[in-house]
Amino acid sequence: MAARRISSLLTRSLSVSSSSVSTLFSSLGKNSGRNGIGKRFSTAAALEDLIVPPVQIAYTQNLIDGKFVDAASGKTFPTYDPRTGDVIANVAEGDAEDIDRAVAAARKAFDEGPWPKMTPYERSRIMLRFADLVEKHSEELAALETWNNGKPHEQAAKSELPMFIRLFHYYAGWADKIHGLTVPADGPHHVQILHEPIGVAGQIIPWNFPLLMFAWKVGPALACGNTIVLKTAEQTPLTALYVAKLFHESGLPPGVLNVVSGYGPTAGAALASHMDVDKVAFTGSTDTGKIVLELAAKSNLKPVTLELGGKSPFIICEDADVDKAVELAHFALFFNQGQCCCAGSRTFVHERVYDEFIEKAKARALKRVVGDPFRKGVEQGPQIDTEQFEKVLRYIRAGIESNATLECGGDRLGTKGYFVQPTVFSNVMDDMLIAKDEIFGPVQSILKFKDIDEVIRRANNTRYGLAAGVFTKSVETANTLTRALRAGTVWVNCFDVFDAAIPFGGYKMSGIGREKGIYSLHNYLQVKAVVTPLKNPAWL
Repeated sequence: MAARRISSLLTRSLSVSSSSVSTLFSSLGKNSGRNGIGKRFSTAAALEDLIVPPVQIAYTQNLIDGKFVDAASGKTFPTYDPRTGDVIANVAEGDAEDIDRAVAAARKAFDEGPWPKMTPYERSRIMLRFADLVEKHSEELAALETWNNGKPHEQAAKSELPMFIRLFHYYAGWADKIHGLTVPADGPHHVQILHEPIGVAGQIIPWNFPLLMFAWKVGPALACGNTIVLKTAEQTPLTALYVAKLFHESGLPPGVLNVVSGYGPTAGAALASHMDVDKVAFTGSTDTGKIVLELAAKSNLKPVTLELGGKSPFIICEDADVDKAVELAHFALFFNQGQCCCAGSRTFVHERVYDEFIEKAKARALKRVVGDPFRKGVEQGPQIDTEQFEKVLRYIRAGIESNATLECGGDRLGTKGYFVQPTVFSNVMDDMLIAKDEIFGPVQSILKFKDIDEVIRRANNTRYGLAAGVFTKSVETANTLTRALRAGTVWVNCFDVFDAAIPFGGYKMSGIGREKGIYSLHNYLQVKAVVTPLKNPAWL
């Protein structure tokens, strides 16, 4: 019975990415060589035979005060197709002057415009109309997301677009349910606690999940009645501009949502340090998060929400069904090309099942379908850009040089674009770089442990604390681990389950605050106490 329950949980958890659990593999070639050298990886088709994306580029300018405009400097920058490294389009390069213009529009919309004064119900209706429009344009948006990011089209279309729409339904539902309190006082006073919109929110989103991170940031901010200046990742500006246009078609007043594309040191720094921005939310690397926090503090001490890096442990206990554990651990690491802040990138396996797990994890990685992300059945597309591609390969070399055992992979795949072979290391030690640093790529590091106390200590011995996974049939073991692990999310017999209502964020250097759920609303509200005297009250 316990096994059936775990199987059911596993099936539900893997539904986040249908391609991750499919059996759409081409046949596995005969293994040859040592440590994975010479082994053939499964590919959906020749990487040179690429599908032409079924979408046109419509929006490349910055969106400020309800209008698409060129950058103040007139500059543009290229955005690339990671399948080839070729330019898709040239996009307006926003900098400090564009941020100033966007912030001025957002400030005017907040101080003078209709959005914060609109009834919450009407704000909710606009957000629902937007979600409906996104659904109508979901095919174009999924294609654009895949083209600009490289993620499998099936993932974008079947998982991420429906999740995007669900998030805006969720936050539209919150808009008219945000309320204050009336509290008793020790004396003749009437005390109201008001929850007010914080004002102009500056938001900086990453490149790994452009649409979902747009929803995580924009949804709660608008539900609370704020206005926004959003900076896209320079690698993936296209879908944010597209959906921002749809928001205005849904009735969003000008200036409420402004989108500026540009680079971190210019546009991002200007937004984080702007004296007329009331709050900043950032998702990205821990090192950049520190810079954002410093800029916010040195300017007007604006509050900051940070969702940062991770090095999440995935713990496979001795009672695990190894076949199911292998599949889930594979998904936890390789999902989205390994470009996931909460990836289960430290796979801890109990010594009693370690050898069996290694052989099956290697076989699963060799079956992984890598290729053009527009092709049906492809599980893994390219890394985002040449910088990330080279970074992943450097970490693979570091793993080899530190004497971890390279079971398979270890090199690029194909001759163009940013494709990396699914890579598995065994005999990984805690002090190796591949066990300590966030690689953000398709590199699985498998470590051995003896008992629960040991794995708790080692799993927590990291500067990160974003997420963790536990695979066991024992409720007692699961309870022990979930309470002991220092992480913002612990998935038991599942991984990467993201629901609109589930809060997400990290301990330690994985961030400050929480995204999604009711907790995300707290990021965009001020709390005001209003106290008035009562004369001869009938009761207190």
